[in-house]
Amino acid sequence: MTAIAANQARSGAPALTNRQRFLDASRCRAVDRPPVWLMRQAGRALPEYRKLKGQYPFLTLVRTPELAAEVTLQPIQRFDFDAAILFSDILVVAEGLGQGYKFRDGGGIEMSFALRTADDIKQLNVPALPERLAYIPRALQLVKSSLGDRTALIGFAGSPWTLANFMLEGGSADAFTRAKKLFDAEPEIFAMLMTKLTAAVTRLLQMQIQAGVDAVQIFDSLGGLLAGDAFAAASANWIKQIVVALKNAVPVIVFSKDVHGHWQTLVDTGANVLGIDWTVRLADVRAQLPEHVGVQGNLDPSLLLTKPEIVAVETGRILTDMRGARGHIFNLGHGVPPEAKLENIAALVETVKNFK
Repeated sequence: MTAIAANQARSGAPALTNRQRFLDASRCRAVDRPPVWLMRQAGRALPEYRKLKGQYPFLTLVRTPELAAEVTLQPIQRFDFDAAILFSDILVVAEGLGQGYKFRDGGGIEMSFALRTADDIKQLNVPALPERLAYIPRALQLVKSSLGDRTALIGFAGSPWTLANFMLEGGSADAFTRAKKLFDAEPEIFAMLMTKLTAAVTRLLQMQIQAGVDAVQIFDSLGGLLAGDAFAAASANWIKQIVVALKNAVPVIVFSKDVHGHWQTLVDTGANVLGIDWTVRLADVRAQLPEHVGVQGNLDPSLLLTKPEIVAVETGRILTDMRGARGHIFNLGHGVPPEAKLENIAALVETVKNFK
């Protein structure tokens, strides 16, 4: 029993709910143990999700509130994570602006068209986004009513920079080059696109907050494409505008993958928690951050392909390394792999919940 749990037991105070534990950790308050949830915990590895996926296309699952709510709740029902995250996709923002997307037969994403000119960008319609994405708050309300006050609910969106890459390339690409080219060669047009995307992401996150989410995460999955001062100018500064616009209504997690050496730039966004990928030691990052900024992560996702005893050891190593550090939310350093073994996810969760 941890010192906090022991004090609660002696005082007769109720144990923390999963939701309160997550919220306290996200504000760097003391908790009995780190809360745990996993990026991409909804779907992919779960047989109950694969069964639904055999009945409905992915986009139907995303756009149908009852189905999206069911998928969101599946990992909570199986693993009792401290937080649920909405089953959705970062490219709903593009859809909300008028640029649809689908999944290619051979894998990857295909946009309905690629942004090629300033006129294409001007046609993106921010005011139309709430109506086009009305299914998202409806799904969240269904999830919230099911979770009650026991489990936290996380909403999310892609970062403007990451979205711009997909929208300019016209989908997935072996090498994302068009956004960097636009940033370097035509800064005014780049700023026009990013201004619209920043407004759109802000609006989507506000919709999710109004629907009752407890926190939001901004996925800057392609932040690592940017070097030097370009990271702040092309990505982080736009994220900061979003965080400021949300006015601290709920905790904000910013996950910028492969961005190392830019910790202060990420702190400057105003994020409450920084998601950290698995290629760095979490305690080393924690030591470089202000005490009021938490960290989320950062188990190597590939470990979920191994054995439960290996997962337990590596999970315990991170927990021990972070012992006593406030603001630690246990997670992977990226998303759950589709081939992850259920017994390995269970071992991770059990190790966190039993950590002393």
